[in-house]
Amino acid sequence: MVRHLTARGWQLTRLIRSTASGPSQISWDPSKPVSPQSVSGFDAVIHLAGETIAERWTEAKKQAVRDSRVVGTRNLSEALAQSDQRPALLVSASAIGYYGDRGDEVLVEPSSGGQGFLAEVCREWESATQAAAKAGIRTVQARFGIVLSRSGGALAKMLAPFRLGIGGNLGSGHQWWSWVALDDVIGALEHIMKTTSLEGPVNVVSPNPVTNREFTKSLASVLSRPAVFPMPAFAARMALGQMADELLLASQRVEPAKLRTSGYRFRHPDLPTALVSILGR
Repeated sequence: MVRHLTARGWQLTRLIRSTASGPSQISWDPSKPVSPQSVSGFDAVIHLAGETIAERWTEAKKQAVRDSRVVGTRNLSEALAQSDQRPALLVSASAIGYYGDRGDEVLVEPSSGGQGFLAEVCREWESATQAAAKAGIRTVQARFGIVLSRSGGALAKMLAPFRLGIGGNLGSGHQWWSWVALDDVIGALEHIMKTTSLEGPVNVVSPNPVTNREFTKSLASVLSRPAVFPMPAFAARMALGQMADELLLASQRVEPAKLRTSGYRFRHPDLPTALVSILGR
């Protein structure tokens, strides 16, 4: 995002968790209140920080996941609301985990929230932006799906076993995976910045979600490898615990309703062509 916006001519200042080394950086501790003066005078603020969820969830880990999102977002939101020169826009990350495990139900932004740890975190995470919204700042909660990039995230972790020909479905393979290419994450965020009619929750997902079985088939095809070694649900639960149920086996068939109606054109709307582009095949 930084590289993209810099190339487009934006002047960026980064909030960093170490000592600032120049005027383009501001030191902050997400767990502590933020000085309103330090975040005053910006056109837009994009807040994407949060503890990784891609590890086995102990109680301590779950608390860190929650606090890093909820406390950090609340502290930043309150500082922006109290600043002398408020930004026109706050974009705060969220996730489609908000919807919980919903089977084949088609989910759009007004759909109700679901059950489970991730759904609870997402509700609190989004509520933590209220101070900014009440202060008149246009506030968007970007509900990200499974972000696809060869350099990180879910896809990067899947590449090694699939390249070795030992990939396969997770559980039944019938669960819906709502994915989005990293290029479209960046494109959607820039679109949100420019489109003043967008506020509240915005689903940042491809318009063509697929089942895990379809995802597996597409990835194996692009890599020219078989995919005949499924991981049964019980094995995923034994290896990963609660994370398996809420991240890998949960079904979320999410539509990017607000992005589509506001005119965003997806760079990679279909999974096979997205994977070819991402993997350089």
